[in-house]
Amino acid sequence: MMIAGAVVPSATAASVPGWLSTKGSTIVTASGSPHVIKATAWFGMETSTCAPHGLWSISLDEGLDAIAAMGFNTIRLPFSNECLAAKSSNSINAAVNPGLVSLSPLKLMDTVIARAKAHGLSVILDRHRPDSGGQSELWYTSQYSEKRWIDDWKMLAARYKNEPAVIGADLHNEPHGPACWNCGDASRDWRAAATRAGNAVLSVNPKLLIIVEGVENQGDGTATWWGGGLKDVRSAPVTLSVKNRVVYSPHDYPATVHQQPWFSAPNYPDNLEGIWDANWGYLVRQNIAPVLLGEFGTKLETESDRAWLKTLVAYLAKTKMSYAYWSFNPNSGDTGGLVTDDWRTWQTAKLAALRPILTPSPASTPKPTSTPKPTVTPKPTSTPKPTATPKPTATPKPTVTPKPTSTPKPTATPKPTATPKPTSSPQPPASASPRPARITASWLPQSAWGEGYVAEVEVTATGPVSRWQVSFEAPGTTSVSNAWGMSCRLSGTTVTCQSADWASTLAPGQTVRVGLQAVATKAPSSPKLSVAAS
Repeated sequence: MMIAGAVVPSATAASVPGWLSTKGSTIVTASGSPHVIKATAWFGMETSTCAPHGLWSISLDEGLDAIAAMGFNTIRLPFSNECLAAKSSNSINAAVNPGLVSLSPLKLMDTVIARAKAHGLSVILDRHRPDSGGQSELWYTSQYSEKRWIDDWKMLAARYKNEPAVIGADLHNEPHGPACWNCGDASRDWRAAATRAGNAVLSVNPKLLIIVEGVENQGDGTATWWGGGLKDVRSAPVTLSVKNRVVYSPHDYPATVHQQPWFSAPNYPDNLEGIWDANWGYLVRQNIAPVLLGEFGTKLETESDRAWLKTLVAYLAKTKMSYAYWSFNPNSGDTGGLVTDDWRTWQTAKLAALRPILTPSPASTPKPTSTPKPTVTPKPTSTPKPTATPKPTATPKPTVTPKPTSTPKPTATPKPTATPKPTSSPQPPASASPRPARITASWLPQSAWGEGYVAEVEVTATGPVSRWQVSFEAPGTTSVSNAWGMSCRLSGTTVTCQSADWASTLAPGQTVRVGLQAVATKAPSSPKLSVAAS
């Protein structure tokens, strides 16, 4: 499918490897050649936009062209079941992406896959969330049943059965909290559920890789990141009806995402390799099964994070493991992205740190350009919301990645998409008396056009914070259509945002970046932020 204004890949663009399988701990092509999946996530199709984020600033082809030029060969594409059923997406700049505005999310997914293939990129489909509100602990919720989860996977397997650019199904993002491995309780046994879903997918397309994440709480009582624990695979592997299809996929993050105990050990970062080996690396070291490190990322702003990333990259290079970096998007609250807020300028320090495991295009050079101002933008349309406990609409991990209050990791949306994540801290009524200001906040405009804007707020705690609030005057704003790390409401010309999910509880000195998307005739340029915290 050709898109007006598309960046057409050069004739030398790499071709996709086609269907893959496993042999011991190696992923192989149809000819038996070893293949390392080098992916990055481009999130958004799991949020209320039901579209990859940033299409308000850049074209789809611009983003894919950058990802390929950076040296990646695969996209991890998060989605929600809610978006699969939606009739329309939103927040796509019609002037930059005219061919995408009228597409349903499913047809938009078709186009993302087709254009990724044209750039030599394979695609892993990642069922990131049941709905756009936030990450779920288990693979089902009261609104989205296990049957719905499996039926949607079978639908996608059938839809792309003849498309070898779609190489894998990441069954569910970051099982955590009560999720267990081989505990025998059908309501929370993730290994058993992954077996059921994996067999269902393979019954439709037996050529797909089935990507199975770990759990937070392991059988020996130890805890790690959400989706990060695979110790129990040794005694209880996932065995599917089609052989050589299972790839295990942990997630791992640095201390700025959550202060795990190993970050303060006296032998840090030398202790990391042993921790990774124990939780999931042994699968490759002992030639049991392939591992795809499904999420890892950092803003790379602290010495601890830099040591973590350097050690992890060396580990991935040494073991030849596949991986998916979180994220291409700059609007991941915990990790930032591979491009800056203009969606065009490359994060060269991060890419330099990843260079040992990337295969960049020889001609690739980052070219910063100004963000175009769209003249027309489709009006956001609502997507069905679950009737369960209301949750703030957040970007992933925070995929982005929410922060745990115990030992878990965040996601969202990266990563964020944390630990058993609270759905939302109780919020005080708007009329509550002012709370002591234990935070500072800065306004970070991201993009603006004739009918709306996207902005982020950087919040830093000056003391321990269990909840916080930011408000500002925004004349011309008619509604807040999306928010991540907070929930926002409009009263008159005042927007008031309460902390939510992964960004609620802050330690002294901790900084988070949250954001919102609004429908408006004009964007606030530098509003005065009123803050309160408790």
